[in-house]
Amino acid sequence: MRWRGPRSEIGRREFLALAAGAATASLLPGRSFAASPTETPLHGLSAFGELKYPADFPNFDYVNVDAPKGGTFNYGPSQWLYNQNPYTFNTLNSFVAKGDAPPRMEICFDSLMVSALDEPDSIYGLVANTVTISPDRNSFEFALWPEARFHDGSPLTADDVAYSYKLFKENGHPDLLLPLRELSEAVAVNPHTLRLTFSGKQSDRTILDVATFPILSKAYFDKVSFDSSRLEAPLGSGPYKVGLVRAGQTVEYERVADYWGRDLPVNKGMYNFDRLRVEFYGDRQAAFEAFKKGEVLFREEATSRLWATAYDFPALNEGKVVKREFPSEKRPAMQAIAVNQRRERFRDVRVRRAIALCFDFEWTNKSLFYGLYNRSQSSFERSEFKASGMPGPEELALLEPMRDRLPAEAFGEAYSLPASDGTGRDRKLLGEARRLMIEAGWKLSGRVFTNDKGETFKLEILVDDEGFVRIYSPWVESMKAIGLDASIRMVDSAQHQARQNDFDFDLISMALLFSSTPTREGMDGIFHSKSATLPGSGNLPGTADPAIDALVDAIDRAENREQLTNVLRALDRVLRSRMDWIPSWYSANHRVAFWDMFGFKEPKPDYGFATETLWWFDKDKAAAIGKG
Repeated sequence: MRWRGPRSEIGRREFLALAAGAATASLLPGRSFAASPTETPLHGLSAFGELKYPADFPNFDYVNVDAPKGGTFNYGPSQWLYNQNPYTFNTLNSFVAKGDAPPRMEICFDSLMVSALDEPDSIYGLVANTVTISPDRNSFEFALWPEARFHDGSPLTADDVAYSYKLFKENGHPDLLLPLRELSEAVAVNPHTLRLTFSGKQSDRTILDVATFPILSKAYFDKVSFDSSRLEAPLGSGPYKVGLVRAGQTVEYERVADYWGRDLPVNKGMYNFDRLRVEFYGDRQAAFEAFKKGEVLFREEATSRLWATAYDFPALNEGKVVKREFPSEKRPAMQAIAVNQRRERFRDVRVRRAIALCFDFEWTNKSLFYGLYNRSQSSFERSEFKASGMPGPEELALLEPMRDRLPAEAFGEAYSLPASDGTGRDRKLLGEARRLMIEAGWKLSGRVFTNDKGETFKLEILVDDEGFVRIYSPWVESMKAIGLDASIRMVDSAQHQARQNDFDFDLISMALLFSSTPTREGMDGIFHSKSATLPGSGNLPGTADPAIDALVDAIDRAENREQLTNVLRALDRVLRSRMDWIPSWYSANHRVAFWDMFGFKEPKPDYGFATETLWWFDKDKAAAIGKG
């Protein structure tokens, strides 16, 4: 699963040419998914290694099974999925490409299996009691709990699950559609048995993504269209259901007291709040003011200026508000600016590097970020998948068959953007940027670059927040200084999302949090040519390169974590040398503030920060600060 994060200062669940190189990659020791037994009912699946939890486990270790139920968690989600938008909403269907849905709609829907947040790649049964793998490993048969119910009391059956997968494959959001391309059949064997069959071209680990997809009600969608036209909550089966809705302003999720799965091991100690409330604000300052007043109770801070200077208000000084950091997840993170190569002027890598060289991170971090961020250089920051130094023999075995189609930098030290002198106008770097533009065929005509047709090199950065205007304005001035006609276009959040979905931009930023064990299907929607023309996909630059496709394909052939690491490091080298995405910055921690009225277990799990599902309302703490 790939989570999207705030387009903010903070970093936010494939070709034959490579086959020879992949075959020569050394086979390192380690248990692979292929070692999972076939024709045996299993309570869980894992990509690499043994499952942490046995079949009779009572609950996940990171929950508090004695946590009380009650209270309201009023917050602004810092991560979101599919078509969700943290700034506004106009639909309650989160599973299509069009429209803007509120974050956390997925909490209203159960899935066959769910991830454990203290393991990198394990899933355990939710609606499915067990899963059985066929001898050829192309079919998976799920035994469903007969007790599973939708919120209206109707049974959740294998027909509903099969219907959901067929619907997503035909009309789902790209994050749901792409992983299902090799799904051949979804069949209800009987009301409580589902079989998913794949073509044989799927990754061994495809099922780890697919089994966590939401389950929809066939009866409901037989009556209404599966699109973004309705502001009506689809019938769900999860621990929460939609309550209060004020279009574009507020959505509440109410805990389902008689939720059918509340006593399952994967759910014990979770979903403790009676109500989750998400308020939508036009800008970040308004959201911060609401937090100061206690109208919002939890906030993950995405603006370094506020974190460094604005947390000095009565409630915090009186000890009613806690300001602290939690460690980030052990998952690859990418925050970067996409350069849209569907537009011809951005297709030359020298142009993209010139644009990147004009951004002075060192000055920005010192002058605007209060020194709170690190320079990002990789698509897989904060993980072992980030390439460094010279490529090792395993990486070279993957890269050599494509040497004539790859930038030379992919075979040297991992490409990194150079540090500036911190002045905001590093003459050496700006001179190099100007030289690259000339080398790419652009000519200075007066003070601006033009091509042979006399067309000026224009560039527009699309943003939806005033904070980005502040951050990117010095970058624009540096680009103007070397001869680019650069500007910033600020639009409202809905228009920003629509233009992003339709690839109607020059440059745009995105933050992504990848799975701790990335799959080919997870990478398809960001880097593969098959998603370059798919509206709503995360392939914002329009990357369509056979070499990138081949490396993404090679993820399938990784038989253990060491091999997967080598493939992703090789991919990282190529992505960095191409500069389809201009890396920006990242933080090592979650910076959060909350009214001191909650309980939570520490340390947090390594692979998730699910405050709304793991924390609980502490009535004694709340009473002590006047929030009882």
